[in-house]
Amino acid sequence: MILSKNRFAPAILAGLLGLAGATAQAADKWNMTVENPEGNSITQVAKAFAEDVEKATDGELKIRVHSNSVLFKRPEVKRAVQTGQVQLGDMLISALGNEDPIFEVDSVPFLVRGYDDAKKLWQASRPAIEQRLEKDGLKLLYAMPWSPQSIYTQQPVTSMADFEGMKFRAYNPATSRMVELMGAIPTVINVTEVPQAFSTGMINGMLTSPTTGVDTQAWDFAKHYYDVRAFIPKNFVIVNARAFKRLPEATQTAVLEAAARAEEKGWATAEAETAELIETLAKNGMQVHADAPEDVEQGLRTIGETMTREWLDKSGADGAAIIEQYRQ
Repeated sequence: MILSKNRFAPAILAGLLGLAGATAQAADKWNMTVENPEGNSITQVAKAFAEDVEKATDGELKIRVHSNSVLFKRPEVKRAVQTGQVQLGDMLISALGNEDPIFEVDSVPFLVRGYDDAKKLWQASRPAIEQRLEKDGLKLLYAMPWSPQSIYTQQPVTSMADFEGMKFRAYNPATSRMVELMGAIPTVINVTEVPQAFSTGMINGMLTSPTTGVDTQAWDFAKHYYDVRAFIPKNFVIVNARAFKRLPEATQTAVLEAAARAEEKGWATAEAETAELIETLAKNGMQVHADAPEDVEQGLRTIGETMTREWLDKSGADGAAIIEQYRQ
């Protein structure tokens, strides 16, 4: 029996080592859930990030990007990454506003209206956001802005009174509140459901980006686009902190460097494509209004002031510190 054990021990050991190697190899093949469709620039930057990581690690870490929320819908993403159901997730930051108001600072209307200010606000708020993610076992990799959020309607708008009773798409707590203050009725609708929601009368207006307008072919169901540039929200990419720490140190460094490049590319892409996206809306028959009517502009600014005060009340000292740093 002793001879038999000795004879088979090398084979058993080799099998165990092989199994361990297979497990390690599997751990280096990650999945990433992404919210938006293939043609969306946020998705394209995510795919470029994955390719960059694979190249920088000589294939030691491969990331498979699953677009259009096929793995997890927006409300499920954070929890899925926390629990390790997926290693990486991309989602709208302000969708977490119900967890903590700090996450929705970029959706406070008229706090910023251009990319330079949006980047300054991100720099001021990023440390607080990272701190909150770390408490939940998550690590922030990078963030990318959307094009500015503006108004789509089926009927022309000449004053704030025209919004009364309109059914408006909302997609996070901040947009729901803004729509309420406009006098309209907020309805939470996922991007993929927007065309059907318009066609069935569930909504007849929306506050969203020209990116989403093009993604959903908004010209098929809305006639007017008002370029009010209410705010510039962002998506971020988060990773399970334990999965990240299990990577070799060199691989961790490569991922972080690729993330920095992705963030730089993402901001440049968003800014460069905004005018092109608005032009696409116009070319397809939408009436693009470069300026909102004066009464609407003033009304929206008043809403912005109200929501800024409300956000500061909710976010406390951390929120006040972010705004103070942003305004320096």
